Amino acid sequence: MFKNHHPEDQPRHIGQRRQLTDLLHSKGIHDARVLDAIGSIPRHVFFPKEFEQFAYRDEAFPIGHGQTISQPYTVAFQSQSLMAEPGMKVLEIGTGSGYQAAVLDRMGLKVFSVEIIPELTEAARKMLTLLDSKVQVFQSDGSQGLKKFAPYDRILVTAGAPAIPKPLVDQLSDGGIMVIPVGKQRNEQKMVRLTKHGESYNTEILGDFRFVPLTGKLGWE
Repeated sequence: MFKNHHPEDQPRHIGQRRQLTDLLHSKGIHDARVLDAIGSIPRHVFFPKEFEQFAYRDEAFPIGHGQTISQPYTVAFQSQSLMAEPGMKVLEIGTGSGYQAAVLDRMGLKVFSVEIIPELTEAARKMLTLLDSKVQVFQSDGSQGLKKFAPYDRILVTAGAPAIPKPLVDQLSDGGIMVIPVGKQRNEQKMVRLTKHGESYNTEILGDFRFVPLTGKLGWE
C-alpha cells in the first residue's frame, strides 16, 4: 500500500500505536472515534525513514519549511474538541504533513484542507492519496478560509493566530464550531472553541498550547 520510501505497516507499528492511544486516553482523550483514527493511521509514513523511531512518541517533529507534524496529543485534543459527527463538512487550516487531515477523514468527516506552502501542499496530497484518504487539499492563504465550499459545520485551525480571522467565522454554518489557537505572542496560544449563533458567537478557552504561527493576510505575516 505504501510506495516510495515508506515501509509497510508492521506489527510493531500497530503495537506502538496501541501504546500511544493508551497514553492519550490517560491524558483525557475519551472520544472513541478519535482514538480509533489515531490507532489506525500509520503515523510513521509521514516521517523520513531515518526518523521513523520518533513517529509514535507524543511529541511534535519538524517537517521542513518552519513547520511541524503536531504532537499526537494536540491532534487528538483538537479533534475531540470539534465535537464533530460523521458526515459533517470540516475545513482544516494548515494541512502541513496531512496527518491531522487523515485523522479527521478516518473519523468519517468530509475534509477540505488548506495549506499556504506549495511544497507541503503537494507532499500532503501524495501522502493522503497513498492512505486512500478522501481529503481535498488546496494551496492558498488559509487565513482567508476556503469560500468556494462554505459553509462548514466545523473549522479546525492548526496554526497560532494573532486573532480570530473574520472570514473563518463567516464561513462557519449557524451552530457550527471552530477550534483555533489564538495568542498575542507568536509561539504561545490559548485553544479557543468558538460556537456560532446566527450573526454572533461565543467562545470558551480550552487550555494553553504552542503552535507554529498562522501566516497569510490575517496571520502573523
